[in-house]
Amino acid sequence: MTDEELAKDLGPLAALTIGIGTMIGAGIFVLPGAAVQQAGPLAAAAFVLGGVIALLTAMSASELGTAMPKSGGAYYYINHALGPLFGSVAGWGNWMGLAFASAFYMTGFGQYVVTFLPIPSLVLGGITVSGVKLVALAGGLLFVFINYVGAKETGKLQNAIVLILLAILAVFTVFGLLNADLAKLRPFVPPDKGVSPLLPVTGLIFVSYLGFVQITSVAEEIKNPGKNLPRAVLGSVVIVTLVYALVLLTVLAAVDNSLVAGNETAVVDVARLLIGPVGAGAMLFGGLLATASSANASILASSRINFAMGRDRIVSEELNEIHPRFGTPYRSIAITGGFILLFILLADVNTLANAGSVLHLIIYGLLNVALIVMRVSDPEDYQPDYRVPLYPITPILGAITSFALMAFFADNIVLLAAGFVVFAMLWYAAYARTRATKQGILGKYLLQQSEQLPDAAVSAATSVQPDGGYRVMVPLSNPESERDLISLAGAVTKANDGTLVGVHIVKVPDQTALESAREEYDFAEADRLLEQARVDADELGVDIETHTVLSHRSFEEVFDAAETYSADLVVMGWGPDSHGSPGRAESAFEEITHALPYDVLVLKDRGFDPSHVLVPTAGGPDSDLSASIASVLREFCDAEIELLHVADDREAGEQFLREWADERGLGDATLTVETGDVERAIESHATDASLLVVGATERGLLSRLVRGTVVMDVVDDVECSVLLAERSRARSIRERLFG
Repeated sequence: MTDEELAKDLGPLAALTIGIGTMIGAGIFVLPGAAVQQAGPLAAAAFVLGGVIALLTAMSASELGTAMPKSGGAYYYINHALGPLFGSVAGWGNWMGLAFASAFYMTGFGQYVVTFLPIPSLVLGGITVSGVKLVALAGGLLFVFINYVGAKETGKLQNAIVLILLAILAVFTVFGLLNADLAKLRPFVPPDKGVSPLLPVTGLIFVSYLGFVQITSVAEEIKNPGKNLPRAVLGSVVIVTLVYALVLLTVLAAVDNSLVAGNETAVVDVARLLIGPVGAGAMLFGGLLATASSANASILASSRINFAMGRDRIVSEELNEIHPRFGTPYRSIAITGGFILLFILLADVNTLANAGSVLHLIIYGLLNVALIVMRVSDPEDYQPDYRVPLYPITPILGAITSFALMAFFADNIVLLAAGFVVFAMLWYAAYARTRATKQGILGKYLLQQSEQLPDAAVSAATSVQPDGGYRVMVPLSNPESERDLISLAGAVTKANDGTLVGVHIVKVPDQTALESAREEYDFAEADRLLEQARVDADELGVDIETHTVLSHRSFEEVFDAAETYSADLVVMGWGPDSHGSPGRAESAFEEITHALPYDVLVLKDRGFDPSHVLVPTAGGPDSDLSASIASVLREFCDAEIELLHVADDREAGEQFLREWADERGLGDATLTVETGDVERAIESHATDASLLVVGATERGLLSRLVRGTVVMDVVDDVECSVLLAERSRARSIRERLFG
């Protein structure tokens, strides 16, 4: 199976226009009226402040994008750095934020349409829907349909639309400058309000700066992302900020501010006054183009967010099913379209703008935190071509300003944002945690530093780790057996595309407090052991996290650690009397108190050599685990597999073994059936084997203690290495006592 990749077919201009095309629509064609009504000429400063806040985050996004040019953009970086809990928040926030923004753009589109084409209101089910909303709904349906069927021309048109918009605004600005009177900008700060409107207005217009993050959503498709991505991200923010500030200042300097304040299509009326009907027509056309292209770009970006969320199993991968005819993620687009239409119906233009802004501010704040996490943890594969200047000041300021700006929104908008965050966390807990596979750099870093961190911090980090990824834990204590255990565990980990967890347990005397032992203990030996495990795992090509655990117990702590680190399989070495009850992987006390919640492999290591693997079987769940391990060793270690069954009747035994092997994908293995004594047959065939893989006995504890087991006799008598396999199971106390 091969990984799905996206073709790199976006050049630097295309990447730049994705950002500008999304931002240029709302900023100057829809919001100046509301902004000037609240702040007067100070509204121009709000656009500049919004651009500065956006630029701080744009720097972080650029660094993360050059290090990880993956589809999903900000969502992907947050999920990768902070883990799937925050990834769920970012994914849902980005998805819904884009839906709110698209609804806002479409409402703006409706406002422009009704200026030249009066649309009467319509009463539906006792609810009056204005002409603006009717046009917005129709426009929303149109652009959802265009994305649904995947019209290729929309991508080609984006460049032309942006160039046309910039040309229209440039001409408009020239006429504004020719008629400018700086006296109209005084007083710049409203005398009755002071600078108090600055931050609320910045929050209102911040929806104008959502486009630059959408560039990172298509980073996987950008040619030479190391250079072109930061140029596109930073360039789009700088260009749009300059355009916003210059256009708004010239407008306010050219006409009386009362013409702009509260006017939903202010730039059209100003153009009519300065240039005449041709100017008004051009600005009207520009407004239609701008709002339409912004909506289209947002719908396009939302499908890529869903793709990334589905890839990480935050949402169902079925959401990204590709239409057999159109080749588009039609389900994702249809659901996004439903949200857009719902938001158009339920909210006014200011609410839509504020909702889109506040949800993206959450993402921008987390994006800056993600950068700090990547820098502090410094994983080997983090090699950005662009680095944020003045680190860590820049991302810290970016996070603080993004989160702080949310405080200046109306209470209902803040509650809406809080509701989405709570919903996303509940969604992760109830749905995504059992399916998500990516742990996140922050979680790995905290767990790797567990000996230096308070237990509460380690517990909190562990409690939110995903359960969906396959995790193999290896208790390590002896440098001589470390490589063999890692090799075996690594093969199983690779087969399941999972994570290896290396744990070194340090036994502390009962008289010594663990906190005191942490301060006094010399971790040098443990560090060397775990570092070697990391080197060996890296050679095998598997991810590994390592932990040193101080405990008053030794063997028993292995099983607590397995539950703490959410192990699906424990691979451990065999020592004299190490397991309390022979032939099983837990102590006698553990036998009675609880069933194993994970599979266990116990290696009696006489030199790990998987070239010829013997698997005796009589059926049962433990033999099933033996078979799966044999399959892994065949695939990743080129092992020759021999299956052995001892039966009273040879013909019946051959039929059983043939069917058993076929059902487990081992039909091409060497099949051997013997009659007579089980132990003698295993010992005889183990003479030519390099590794014996045998299921732990099904006999109960008391039965084994009184009568012994075949497994234990074989372990002592054969010369090759022996691997005991025990499948997780739930059994009653009676079953566990008497078998």
